[in-house]
Amino acid sequence: MGLINTAALLYFRQAVDTAYGKVAGRWYILLQASQFHVMFYASRTLPNMFAFGLSKYVLCICASFIVSDKTVATLALRNLILAQATATKSQRSSKRRRLALYLLTFAGVVYRSEIAIILATQTAYLLYQGRTSLTKEIIPAGICGALVGLVTTISVDSFFWQRSLLWPEFVGFYYNTIQGKSSDWGTSPWRFYFLNAIPRLLLNPLSWALCIPTAMTTKATRNPSMDILIPLVAFVALYSFLPHKEVRFIIYVIPGFTAVASAGASWIWTRRTKTFRYRLLSLALIASTAISFASSMGLLYISGLNYPGGAALTRLHDSIAEHNGPPGRVYMDNLACQTGVTRFLEQGMGSGWSYDKTEDEETLLDPGFWAQFDYVLAERPERIIGGWEVVGVIHGYSGVGLGSLTGQAHDNERAEKGQGEEEIVSAPLQPRSPVSAGVNALLGVYNKAALWTSQKLTRNRWPVIKTSPRLYILSRDREA
Repeated sequence: MGLINTAALLYFRQAVDTAYGKVAGRWYILLQASQFHVMFYASRTLPNMFAFGLSKYVLCICASFIVSDKTVATLALRNLILAQATATKSQRSSKRRRLALYLLTFAGVVYRSEIAIILATQTAYLLYQGRTSLTKEIIPAGICGALVGLVTTISVDSFFWQRSLLWPEFVGFYYNTIQGKSSDWGTSPWRFYFLNAIPRLLLNPLSWALCIPTAMTTKATRNPSMDILIPLVAFVALYSFLPHKEVRFIIYVIPGFTAVASAGASWIWTRRTKTFRYRLLSLALIASTAISFASSMGLLYISGLNYPGGAALTRLHDSIAEHNGPPGRVYMDNLACQTGVTRFLEQGMGSGWSYDKTEDEETLLDPGFWAQFDYVLAERPERIIGGWEVVGVIHGYSGVGLGSLTGQAHDNERAEKGQGEEEIVSAPLQPRSPVSAGVNALLGVYNKAALWTSQKLTRNRWPVIKTSPRLYILSRDREA
């Protein structure tokens, strides 16, 4: 899935070449590759990231469950850019618009309902400009995309869920939006996407502070940039009225924003030899892009601390069970299931392991329910009924700040063993592969350099990654 999403982004680059030139296309690759979140989400099996594959202009329904709807949105936007970069009334331009609208309709019906808002803003903008026909392009593409999408999702999902005439995305839309249940997962202010999410997704501060404004104010790049940004900004503005917000909900707009940023970067770069100002700005672009790549590596490491559930189940399988008895039945609570516990980590049939993820509160208050388990992964051990002993503590990320590095090696060791709240520079990964061994070697060098520098130059203060206990591994107390 990650490779196909990467291929879609490279495919999107062709539209950037057409709209802005090949230098902008090269900057698009650099800026896109240095953005952590897009690359991180590209291979994750989230509902947002599943959709269907596309080869140039032919929809491959057979591949519809191994590619992301981010890919669909990216390819749809690619066709819109190409359509806008060519003669409005040409047959090729019309085909591209129909394909883009068809893809967005299909993705909205099957995978993520928020794509319908992108469809609405793109369609409204095309109609406002007089670049599309309601009867010849919009209605045919919408009807075709909706019919194919409905037939696909209802038939496939009804079979796997064993429910008649099930349209999952409508059920999710009704539950989260109409009933307002998404607010149960937390709320954010209206401005969150614009002031927090988009700058974080773009990562490189010069992308939004310098390059996009340059593209919007330069006569040669203003019109195509407006064509890309206006519908995307309208989508984010409309979607901001929903109280529950996550960065993955708007990740579809980032290739478009990056395309406009690459236009601004290209304009600056191609003039680097003309004036001192452009030379200085070009050097700043190079430096900020290099720092973004380095930051992505740091964010990748930190993100690994956000999955204590996966770490807990892995530790249970690999070491704890060996000292506390044979394989058995495991209960995994809500936090564990949200932070890394997946089917991929569970042992297969015949291994002796079995798993339970019950969430019903009344069931969890029944002592008889807990009597069937040998191990429990729990956020709050005091809520688990029966005789249990804590055999492992899994720490998770809790922030970044300035801390003392005295005795850092000892702190790292304690953090790995799960003894209390710690501040760590970088804890080693489990040595499962040559890659992990190489990363651990680099972390060791960094930790030693950071300790020496903090002792000699910064009065023992240094940026540290804070962790705190997140999950507890419980084993049944055989003597209780």
